[in-house]
Amino acid sequence: MRNLARQIDRFNIAFGRSVSWLLLGLVLVQFAVVVMRYVFGVGFIWAQESVIYLHAFLFLIAAAYVLAIDTHVRIDIFYRNLPIRRKALVDAAGALLFLLPTCAVIFQEAWPYVARSWQVLEGSRETSGIPAVFLLKSGILLFAGLTGLQGLSLLVRSVGTYREATAS
Repeated sequence: MRNLARQIDRFNIAFGRSVSWLLLGLVLVQFAVVVMRYVFGVGFIWAQESVIYLHAFLFLIAAAYVLAIDTHVRIDIFYRNLPIRRKALVDAAGALLFLLPTCAVIFQEAWPYVARSWQVLEGSRETSGIPAVFLLKSGILLFAGLTGLQGLSLLVRSVGTYREATAS
């Protein structure tokens, strides 16, 4: 099981690093939108929407990555002072009781929403907007799937750490 957890970690870290390059694209597109609008007096709806799409997609995909590298936001007033065994117990309980069920519900509820969007190849409400809203909505399933997998990895690693700490 630990090998599976390592594989999930490697995948999410590699995927997160590769997708993080979208941030550069986001900055460049936003810069171009500002220059076009305020220097040349021209605005494109599709360019403005692409900034929103990239921003949303980055946040959705980054969740599993930051969980994999343990840099997610945590209120660790008590956690940071706990012994390793208790930290492992808190992590395992959090993954089992909160993270995995939440990801499962999000995936289950988002599936029909995303499927309908794909069926009609949903596009922007704006005439000159991006005709691929269905791709952005697919990010919800990616978020739930990748974060759920990372939660499984966290659970496996935490149980292993707890057992090792108990044995010593």
